Amino acid sequence: MFTTRPTLQGTFGMVSSTHWLASQSAMAVLEDGGNAFDAAVAGAFVLHVVEPHLNGPAGEVPILLAPATGEVQVLCGQGVAPAGATVAHYRALGLDLVPGTGPLAAAVPGAFDAWLLLLRDHGTKPLDDVLKYAVGYAEHGHAPVENVGATVASVRELFETEWTSSASVYLPGGRAPRPGELLRNPALAATWKRLLAETARAGDREARIDAAREVWRSGFIAEALVRQSRRPTLDTSGERHTGTLTETDLAGWSATYETPVSYDWNGWTVCKAGPWSQGPALLQQLALLPPELPAYGSADYVHLLVEGCKLAMADREAWYGDAAEVPLAELLSDDYNAGRRALVGATASWELRPGSPGGRTPRLPAQAHARVESGASRGFDPLGGGEPTVAEYSGEPLVAACGSTRGDTCHLDVVDRWGNMIAATPSGGWLQSNPVVPELGFPLGTRLQMTWLTEGLPNSLTPGRRPRTTLTPSLALRDGVPVLAFGTPGGDQQDQWQLHFLLAAALRAPVRGALDLQGAIDAPNWHNDSFPSSFHPRARRPGSVTVESRMDADVIEELRRRGHDVTVGPAWSEGRLCAVARDPETGVLSAAANPRGMQGYAVGR
Repeated sequence: MFTTRPTLQGTFGMVSSTHWLASQSAMAVLEDGGNAFDAAVAGAFVLHVVEPHLNGPAGEVPILLAPATGEVQVLCGQGVAPAGATVAHYRALGLDLVPGTGPLAAAVPGAFDAWLLLLRDHGTKPLDDVLKYAVGYAEHGHAPVENVGATVASVRELFETEWTSSASVYLPGGRAPRPGELLRNPALAATWKRLLAETARAGDREARIDAAREVWRSGFIAEALVRQSRRPTLDTSGERHTGTLTETDLAGWSATYETPVSYDWNGWTVCKAGPWSQGPALLQQLALLPPELPAYGSADYVHLLVEGCKLAMADREAWYGDAAEVPLAELLSDDYNAGRRALVGATASWELRPGSPGGRTPRLPAQAHARVESGASRGFDPLGGGEPTVAEYSGEPLVAACGSTRGDTCHLDVVDRWGNMIAATPSGGWLQSNPVVPELGFPLGTRLQMTWLTEGLPNSLTPGRRPRTTLTPSLALRDGVPVLAFGTPGGDQQDQWQLHFLLAAALRAPVRGALDLQGAIDAPNWHNDSFPSSFHPRARRPGSVTVESRMDADVIEELRRRGHDVTVGPAWSEGRLCAVARDPETGVLSAAANPRGMQGYAVGR
């Protein structure tokens, strides 16, 4: 079939990411003798610089890694709620939802520590070697993609009147960044250079990395983050609030390793992060599939996947989180999903229908039933956005857009010649989420907006517990051997688009003897919003399905006949997938990247 690009193949190393500079920086580390984990760290820090509207050092990242000689692991770079972040505190401020922007929404930052822990334990390169690419682009500049400028333009008045530290970085010369002109972040470059200088005499490679982690947790970086949290900041509530992050919160948290959740389907073993992410929702969608699937791309096929997704996401809303024990074994069991599968009828469901695993009674907050009717969703983005919340300032009051900025986070996959493989989805700490910390050059994150201010729910705001995140990279194995690493930005859409990609890669004919990664990425995609958004203001669009206009017109018409509220988006608007693969029999590596948005690239040889 025709594809926008070839599926790359080689034997040395492959990288795929959502920005070409991150991909090439990671590839440069491979060329310099580094392994996949060294390369991923270098690429990740470049993503902080070149996609600051999509991620930052004070954001978060879940990582799935498959060492060539070890088991698949999850590295959790999702920070917890600070000790002072209680439901009672937010309710006392008159809030029903955690604001979508500002310091009240800040969890303990997780991304930086996770990347350094990965480098220490699985990498081979010194800290200087992997940071030099990000330092160079921050200090000397890079040509920003269009959406950096578009995002800054959407919050320009806010930056000029309230978040002035952000204006100093992102409104150079008083205007939003433009493609073809260099954008610099000297404060960020100075932060990393100071970090390297302060840790230069710490000892060997591992000791220096640990010293850098301590600077983040209790040194000059921690001090600046806490000062920023204590500054009254205008947020999406229309009020100025201070945050809850303290020195103790920062000093007491570090990234951790976990065993992935997995599910076996059709010869594949798919690995995901636990139910503090939405990762198991992809696994449940696989569990809901019948033994025989309808013809790929047909109306029956799309209807089946959409309806299965609604059931899995309803269970996500009722059961997933870090504040309570999650009945995951029941949620992924054959018996449970056979009963759920029977709920899929010939017509579209418009109801939110969580199940009762083990006889438990589901409980949802009242806001979970909030509706935004089709065509009335202010800020709705056909690219399936929803992460991050964008603060649009129009004087008084501050208005929060429901939609996004055509893309919402990042993704990075790497496989090397030794067989090491990694998938990571860095996000948060967006330039539009919080003011830039003036001493550091980057803002705090806003991941607490994903929690509920209702007690007793699996995702209730709870000190010391992680907010349930949408970030959900994937690793897939065949016969126990890692074969495929993949993922996508997209908030609530991530495990919809990834399911479609995985099925396309698994079910369609291979190219050149390998998985047709590019064909699976390029295939027309879709998503639905029939469940509550994970982001402020937490609305949903019952019955909705958004499809690319490249989908067959007869399929679209049949979906409408079955009761789906179909929105036809632009031809290349659904999904931003990246993927790398390795054939364990031949050692051939492959990679592909999403053409949508015209910035994702795969490289390799």
